[in-house]
Amino acid sequence: MAATIVICLVIAAIVVLGVLHYRKNLRSGCCGGDSDAAPKRIKVQERDLSHYPYEKILDINGMTCINCVTYVQNALNSLDGVYCKVDLGKKKAVVHMKEDLPDQLLRKTVAGIGYTVGAVRGAA
Repeated sequence: MAATIVICLVIAAIVVLGVLHYRKNLRSGCCGGDSDAAPKRIKVQERDLSHYPYEKILDINGMTCINCVTYVQNALNSLDGVYCKVDLGKKKAVVHMKEDLPDQLLRKTVAGIGYTVGAVRGAA
């Protein structure tokens, strides 16, 4: 009986710690941490979508918070002639391009910051 109580208390403690950690990640982001400042967004000067005739949609694996979104957007927006928006809920990046960039370049750019790209497809 005493062993059962101890096991239940250990399991309860693990669950409480897990919930607290999850709540912390929701507030500060898993990639930001408490001591790090949130990453600064790269602002794209040209936001008129009519100037971007090409569009690709990337499935991004590994994003878990708003800081992840910022890292992915910054990496893709740093490419010349690219305006990107990332949706964390859908785990997708919509990449608007002035020139049709190769899928491999987009994959390599995202992989360079620690995320992977699943499917790459043209706009629907």
